[in-house]
Amino acid sequence: MTGRTSLLIGTTKGAFLLHGDDSRSAWRLAGPFCDLWPINHVVGDSETGALWAAGGSAWHGAGVWHSADGGESWTLARLSGGESDAFVTENPEVAEQLGMTAPEPAPFTGAFDSVWSLCRAHGRVYAGTRPAALYVSEDDGVSWEKLTGLTDHPSAAEWEPGGAGLTLHTIVAHPEEPGKLWVGISAAGVFATEDGGQSWERRIRRSNAGATPDLNHPAGGSDTEVGMCVHNMVRAPGAEGDLLYQQNHHGVLRSTDGGRSWEDITPGLPSSFGFPVAVHPRDPDMAWVFPLNGDSLGRFPTDAAAAVWRTSDGGGSWARMDQGLPSEGCFFTVLRQAMSNDTREPCGLYFGTNSGSVFASRDAGESWAEIARHLPTVLSVEALARI
Repeated sequence: MTGRTSLLIGTTKGAFLLHGDDSRSAWRLAGPFCDLWPINHVVGDSETGALWAAGGSAWHGAGVWHSADGGESWTLARLSGGESDAFVTENPEVAEQLGMTAPEPAPFTGAFDSVWSLCRAHGRVYAGTRPAALYVSEDDGVSWEKLTGLTDHPSAAEWEPGGAGLTLHTIVAHPEEPGKLWVGISAAGVFATEDGGQSWERRIRRSNAGATPDLNHPAGGSDTEVGMCVHNMVRAPGAEGDLLYQQNHHGVLRSTDGGRSWEDITPGLPSSFGFPVAVHPRDPDMAWVFPLNGDSLGRFPTDAAAAVWRTSDGGGSWARMDQGLPSEGCFFTVLRQAMSNDTREPCGLYFGTNSGSVFASRDAGESWAEIARHLPTVLSVEALARI
């Protein structure tokens, strides 16, 4: 496959775009965008060039930014208010000096403090929030409606927050069936709908082939259920049926039945802990993860040496991929949405770090090069055909 790739990058100080040339060897940085808001996730539509960026904070409130022209200009759909609203009201003279004006009331003020995830599919835009809930827009992000079926699930009263709070951080859509969605919530597990969000099923059952869980850790699961602190999840586009991969707080998991049962495929990795997972666009047996040394051990690469690990047989075995990556004294973290792949041939793979670097591989992870550095903390990376 030919074409060009752009990387959509969310950081603690706005959104950035990295545009690659034909060979993916030279990259041009644009940004920051979105008024330096903390941006948790950026997604795009390669056919139209439209982009959406999700974020917010206690100060800013929460919202979704939209660009209809590939990042040249942005507009904000502010969904919930923040501390800045009260500041403007209580300090009008200072606010005027700072160029701050009173915003319009936000429709969901008090319901959530930030938007953590986005998904564009079948003419709809989905947004996941903290605390965990799912919202949908039918007009490219101008107006939003809550999908109450998820938070009305019978288990909702039992949902426990992860380290970053109770967040809906992963949204996976089916490419052909508009009614099918999967979401990941820390730490409530994987949920799936097949009717467009009206009803949901919790899918955390451990398959008979599952490894023995860590029963001494609250996120470790049980002998019948996988741990509910899912970190990231992807659907294999080249597979028959709904093949999913999940990076959990306690291991990497694979499901061949749309999440109804999960098989532990962690053996062969240096650690059971990590955040992101990516899958090849045409080979459903090829996936990548970025293991970290552990929950309470610093959350940096094992032995302080960065490496992406790849399976080529659906998790039966794993191979270390570290050519061009820092081999010693490496203490960065790769967060849950900060790794993705393109659809080129050979497949490109990309990840960003909390130390502000972005690394790229043009050969499915075999070798790596740093293509950006000194960015703010990278929260998400998405690869998109040139916009």
